[in-house]
Amino acid sequence: MALVGLTTSVPIEVVYAAGHTPIDLNNLFISHPDPYALVASAEADGFARSLCAWIKGIYAVLAERPDIRLLIAVTQGDCSNTHALVEVLSGRGVEVVRFDYPPDRDPELLKVQIEKLIRFFGTSWAKAHNIRNRLAPIRARLRDLDELTWAKNQITGWENHLWLIQSSDFNGRPDRFASELEAFLDQAARRPALPQKVRLGLAGIPPIIDGFYDAVEELGGRVVFNEIQRQFAMLEPSADLVEQYLKYTYPYDVFGRIEDIAGQASRRELDGLIHYTQTFCFRQVQDIVLRQRLDLPILTVEGDRPGRLDARTRMRLEAFVDVLRD
Repeated sequence: MALVGLTTSVPIEVVYAAGHTPIDLNNLFISHPDPYALVASAEADGFARSLCAWIKGIYAVLAERPDIRLLIAVTQGDCSNTHALVEVLSGRGVEVVRFDYPPDRDPELLKVQIEKLIRFFGTSWAKAHNIRNRLAPIRARLRDLDELTWAKNQITGWENHLWLIQSSDFNGRPDRFASELEAFLDQAARRPALPQKVRLGLAGIPPIIDGFYDAVEELGGRVVFNEIQRQFAMLEPSADLVEQYLKYTYPYDVFGRIEDIAGQASRRELDGLIHYTQTFCFRQVQDIVLRQRLDLPILTVEGDRPGRLDARTRMRLEAFVDVLRD
């Protein structure tokens, strides 16, 4: 059994089917006791200041974890800087398997990419589908968790974020994850409904800012829709593995994401949308299209390095919530 690092969400069913353990390196980075120090460490090794902190965090996490020597890197459908990261890591003893999401959402091309993973790991479609069936009830319970967030107001935006984002690898232990999720849902279902607040969606990659959700709550808002985290959890039912990863909007064009956001905004009765963008990320440009296509008040928030919410961003959040409330 090997630990297999991931640069973002990939068909983890294949990794589990081969008897290995997928580890989302983004989660290791942001949950590290000192993620800021990881970014500084990568810069000391030569990574530019003007480079996404997530890429530097992934690099530094792998430098600290000699037990992770195999990496699945998404080189189409995620950060373009992953290409250069792969080249650096390949020269430092990390074996890299590339995975490309087809930009035109072609099911046959996606099937080829999954087949390539299956061959590399020496497993089979049948075993991968068995794992998919094993994970399906967990994803269904995460769908219940999401509903308790937006329909019942019994789960906070932060709790929703935390559980959904962990589903990118199920913390490497799906059975344990399922057990802990059941215990949490049992406790949450007995809570009284939280006070009504301004209903917000959070679009874009998960924020690198510590205390972001707490600040929104303190200022009178509540995040009842975490766009990308919900996509990581793959809550929509699907017929097979290929369809499941075709429905996953994150690695494809922005228009599929906009359709998903608009539908969820209507269903969840959002008052407004916070669009989080990461400094030096190409997805910042997509903010233009979101504003053109979505009929919602939008506040764009930019984050650079891991750290506490700064005073300026807090003031902008406060003004946004106040305007929506009024």
